[in-house]
Amino acid sequence: MGLFSKKDKKPAVNLSSKSRLDVEVKKDGAAYTFLLEGRLDTITSPDLESKINDATPDATKLILDLTKLDYISSAGLRVLLGAAQAMDGKGDMVVRNLNPSVREVFDLTGFSSMFNIE
Repeated sequence: MGLFSKKDKKPAVNLSSKSRLDVEVKKDGAAYTFLLEGRLDTITSPDLESKINDATPDATKLILDLTKLDYISSAGLRVLLGAAQAMDGKGDMVVRNLNPSVREVFDLTGFSSMFNIE
């Protein structure tokens, strides 16, 4: 058997089967609350970005509740930064209920000082 024989190959891992993000959006007037559950990563961040983009034209307040967010990647941080930029001058953005592992990512990247965290 050669180095690249078919017998030596392992099946490809389907990354999308491991990445899951549930986003529940609650609207109260011009305030939008996004409840995130799962993983905010390269695969799932476009969905959240789309939902935030749909809300920001009318929003005066964005609340991102990360109580059930297990993981955030740089792609997820980019989406949150874009949301903050979209809200700049329009209203407030609050990030709340960070679990310890997500809080650590915010602290290590300096995002803790960039957002209003509750």
